[in-house]
Amino acid sequence: MTMLALATSALVVLPYLQLQDVKPTEGTKPYTAAQLRGREVYIANGCIYCHSQQPRDSAYAPDDKRGWGRVAVAGDYYYDKPHLLGTMRTGPDLMNIGVRQPGADWHLGHLYQPRAYVSGSIMPSYPYLFDVKDAPEPGDKPVTLPPGYAPPGKVVVPTAAASDLVAYLQSLNRTGAVLPPAGGESNPR
Repeated sequence: MTMLALATSALVVLPYLQLQDVKPTEGTKPYTAAQLRGREVYIANGCIYCHSQQPRDSAYAPDDKRGWGRVAVAGDYYYDKPHLLGTMRTGPDLMNIGVRQPGADWHLGHLYQPRAYVSGSIMPSYPYLFDVKDAPEPGDKPVTLPPGYAPPGKVVVPTAAASDLVAYLQSLNRTGAVLPPAGGESNPR
């Protein structure tokens, strides 16, 4: 019984006490409805299995040299329920992909055919997130693909799920300051 109480204290109670007063990192905003739907698409398609959302300290990984952003802090995940830290890095860390690749066209094209944008990529394509049509319908915004990657004589149009996923990816921008403003107070305890 003592071991169970000790383990519960160390793994549940102490972390709760440490993180109960965490505030969102500067610039972090709640997700919009489209971004939340896109987050669900991200989860449903297993993106978390190959991509982390947790840039690490340079003592543990060269994330800063890869351009993935500053080290993640607890406030970066304030609006994330559940947290999508990831389990491994088969692909790059996506915590700040909204800064590194802000354009929707790049994301849409990359989802449709990753190798058109990153040669040698092992990321699978997600063609079921797109409709291939003979011609765009009113309101459609076809994806602009590099030459040779579009189906001949057809247009590729993102579905609502693809557009929502891109909205979520573009929202991944955790570049705000992690220290209190000059002259400001840190979280008092």
